[in-house]
Amino acid sequence: MRQRKELFLEKLNERHISAYKLLYENYYKALVIFAMNFVVQREIAEDIVQELFVSIWEKGMKFISVVAFKSFLYRSIKNACLNHIKHMDVEDKYTSSIQLNNEDEIGYDPEIEEEEIYRQLFIVIDKLPPRCHEIFEMHLSGKRNDEIADILNISLGTVKTQKKRAIKFIKENIAPFYLLLILPDIL
Repeated sequence: MRQRKELFLEKLNERHISAYKLLYENYYKALVIFAMNFVVQREIAEDIVQELFVSIWEKGMKFISVVAFKSFLYRSIKNACLNHIKHMDVEDKYTSSIQLNNEDEIGYDPEIEEEEIYRQLFIVIDKLPPRCHEIFEMHLSGKRNDEIADILNISLGTVKTQKKRAIKFIKENIAPFYLLLILPDIL
């Protein structure tokens, strides 16, 4: 596992397209959710993450370790979100709810750990069967069961059954410690 991460980082440093594809597949969803802790609106969060990925490519950034890489990702997203908030002239409203961590510290950061847990969750969710995945993603985006049933033209019972299967699959495929942290948020 460690060698795979180091190989990924090496390829990213060498600007291999395959590494950027993995960057997107492995970090995009978690970074968008992380950004939504600050900016709330999904579209803005997605733009911020996409801009970071483009910046990494255009500047040909190089990273010395996986820890430094992850710290860079989450700190960059956090800073871009804060800049967006300042630009929108609502800094005072949001600043009170945001706890700034020591920006100079590269080591342990609880925000990074929390977002890593969400990243792992989305890896498991991506392994769901296609229809089950589609229904669960709609659930995560805030849609009610009846709305999902109407959109997909399926019965309400099917929606409930697929959601139960998804939750069971997640419970079976993610570490118990992570479950305690994330289940209240996704249910």
